[in-house]
This record gives sequence, C-alpha cells and structure tokens, in this order.
Amino acid sequence: MIPAELVFDEKGLIPVVAQDRRSGDVLMVAYANAEALRKTEETGLAWFWSRSRGRLWQKGESSANVLRVREARTDCDRDTLLLVVDPEGPACHTGARTCFGETTATAAGMLDEVRRVIASRRDASPESSYTARLLAKGLDASLKKIGEEATEVVLAAKGETDARLAEESADLLFHLLVALEQRGVDPADVLDVLKRRREKR
Repeated sequence: MIPAELVFDEKGLIPVVAQDRRSGDVLMVAYANAEALRKTEETGLAWFWSRSRGRLWQKGESSANVLRVREARTDCDRDTLLLVVDPEGPACHTGARTCFGETTATAAGMLDEVRRVIASRRDASPESSYTARLLAKGLDASLKKIGEEATEVVLAAKGETDARLAEESADLLFHLLVALEQRGVDPADVLDVLKRRREKR
C-alpha cells in the first residue's frame, strides 16, 4: 500500500495529506515517520507522528473517527504522501468534516453530499420528505422512478433545451443514488469502476 523510496525530512518525517475517496475533499494534513507508515500498512488505518506530543497516534484513537486507507500515492518528488481514505466520522478535532471547512466544490463532492443527505433520510418519517417516502417504499419504487426518469432524459435530449436536459439528468442521477443507497452500494465504488475503465482506454 505505502510506496517505497519515500523522501523523509531531517527529522525522519514526511507530510501526509488525507483525501476523502468519496468527495475528493482534503480532510487533514499531518506528519508520519517510517513506523507510522508501517502501522498504517499493517492495520489499514491512518497512523501519524505527533510533533507536539512526540509519539505515534492513530487517527480516531480517542474519537473513533478513524480514516480507512484505500490508496497511497506520492507526489513527483516522493517527499509528500497522499492517503485516499474512507473517513468514519468527522476528520477535524473540532467536529467539522474536514480541517479546511465544509467544501464540496468537485462533482464527486456534490455526489457525496447528496449521498449523505439520502442516507440521513433512511430512518426519517415518510411524511418528512420525498426522499424518506421513496426509501420507505422500497427498492422497486426507486427502480421504477429510474426507468421513468431515463425516459425523460431521452425525450429531453431529443427535443428540449440544454437546461431541461440538465434538469432531467439530475432527476435520473438522484434516483440512481437512492437505489444505490438502498442496495448498500457506495457511489465512490461506481467512480472507482469508471476510473479503472478510463485507465484501460
């Protein structure tokens, strides 16, 4: 998982950027030494070196807000490490999702924002929102809506304005995200499939 031949500084440390696999947001920046990286590789969880406390620490060791590492990459100089992670809870000690504010500027970030809203409606009263009602009706209802919205996309593409096509595409994408939530499939896994296919083309 951890790339070889990393370039550590004079204190034996390397800066580590943690990036949310789902949204693409930068969650936090910390430092690691060789032992922290070894423990990260062994456990699949992000470990760092605390410069202020002078010791190893696992992200989430007290809060349980761990970072599950899915991928590790270096920059071109091999002196900075990027960990692509699935966060379990907020990454920042303040309780914020990231240490850099609640940003979802990327398309992947917006998809993840919608995913989190859909997930939050799972246990809500069906009377509280359209999403809660759709979730309560079960997977078949969502699949029916996907079929209806796909037809609307085709019709819009054939004879409507670009704005209308965008609106109908958003409806289709939303209902697809609902169905993925009902099946327990993370949209990030779909993006991973697209990434692998892109690399093969």
